[in-house]
Amino acid sequence: MSSIDDIIRERKQKIKELEARGILAYPEKCERTHTIGEALLNFDNFVRERAAITLAGRIRSMREHGAIIFFHIEDESGRIQVLLKKENIREQDFELFKKYLDLGDFLEIQGTLFLTNTNEKTLEASSFRLLAKSLRPIPSEWYGLEDTEEKIRKRYLDLLINKEVKEVLDLRIEMTSLVRDFLKDRGFKEVETPILQSVYGGALAEPFITELNSLKMKLYLRIAPELYLKRLIIGGYEKIFEMGKCFRNEGIDKDHNPEFTNLELYQVWACRDDLMKLLEDLIKFLNENLGQRSVLNKENILYPFPKIDYVEFIKNKTGLDYEKDDIKKFMKYAQQQNIEYEKNISKAKLSDLIFKKLRQDIRMPTFIINQLIELSPLAKRDPEDSSRALRFYLIISGKEIANGFSELNDPQEQRKRFEEQEQKQKLGDREAHPLDKDFIEALEYGMPPTAGLGIGMDRLATVIAGVDSIKNVIFFPFLKQK
Repeated sequence: MSSIDDIIRERKQKIKELEARGILAYPEKCERTHTIGEALLNFDNFVRERAAITLAGRIRSMREHGAIIFFHIEDESGRIQVLLKKENIREQDFELFKKYLDLGDFLEIQGTLFLTNTNEKTLEASSFRLLAKSLRPIPSEWYGLEDTEEKIRKRYLDLLINKEVKEVLDLRIEMTSLVRDFLKDRGFKEVETPILQSVYGGALAEPFITELNSLKMKLYLRIAPELYLKRLIIGGYEKIFEMGKCFRNEGIDKDHNPEFTNLELYQVWACRDDLMKLLEDLIKFLNENLGQRSVLNKENILYPFPKIDYVEFIKNKTGLDYEKDDIKKFMKYAQQQNIEYEKNISKAKLSDLIFKKLRQDIRMPTFIINQLIELSPLAKRDPEDSSRALRFYLIISGKEIANGFSELNDPQEQRKRFEEQEQKQKLGDREAHPLDKDFIEALEYGMPPTAGLGIGMDRLATVIAGVDSIKNVIFFPFLKQK
């Protein structure tokens, strides 16, 4: 078997010889009249009318039988067989095809459609033209592509070789479009806020740091768009959302990628319960429109989704009582369960690490409500329990899909919370929320009662598609360098 270097060298030589014949290996224009999908869909009409059509695509298979060559071409819409007969085209073109064309090359082919004796829809070629010459062979035809990480690193090859990969990514594309349709139909306006921020905020996470050279100014890639979206609420918008990239300097696993797609929405005159209902309606809408392509449709989902208290959930699963037990008991449990934590961790943060492990047992869509206020610096406090926030998570298949709450709109209380977070930062908590004085000033102009919701679009796509890792639904997930 030839080495890859030998194949590349041979194909480069073919390009030189084609150019010597006056044939461009990479012409500018394509004269395609129909997609392959259109040709297959309207096959009977084209056959009846004996209409000449022009298709274009990549050569994916080829077999020669003397004066006849059968090959398949493929575009995004489908794959079709092509019949090339020596008697139907110029002899020099037939020999050119045999000598210079390879699997992976792109062709434009003119001809008429017919049905073979084996009932395969086929284009009988009357002429063809090279559109792009491939230098490297597609791996499936040569050496395979078995390593999972290498497949993701070379996603373009994974898409070419594995139909299932593209089906999952196409499902994500459709899901994203449906989410936008759902929100716009309900009066939400799509907006954009800065990705480069002078003060990061909106979540408890460590940011990526960069610098604006012209102003010698430190900047952060946003960890969330929340504080800018709230500024728009203060400015008079009542129903807004943003879907875009966020960045968190954290570990990488099946649920986390340093760069991820986040949806955040805010609705004035609404509370936490209103957004839980909105989220239920969104999941139902996606399932109805995606049909059996949504794995959730294969489950017996209960509406409305069950609601479970955060502290009670931990207590029922572990016996740990947040109100009565000291941090040593939580540490002992964490050690028994091999849950890693930092030396000076608070009981609230440790309880959340424990919760993240326990939530893996939640399979059906479930709301976990009333999180600890210490973990919720931007949420309203529960008036009946000052240690709790009017907050919720949506858990599906063990993953936190969404996070929402009734938004804190008291500027004095917000300042106090930020100052508490600032003290934690000074003590070494890299995920503590910084003090954003400009946001406090904006709040002082007044923000109406508002509820906010964040949805991890990558995680939502995994539970819709029924895949385990967000790497399967991100076109180019982050991988360490080779």
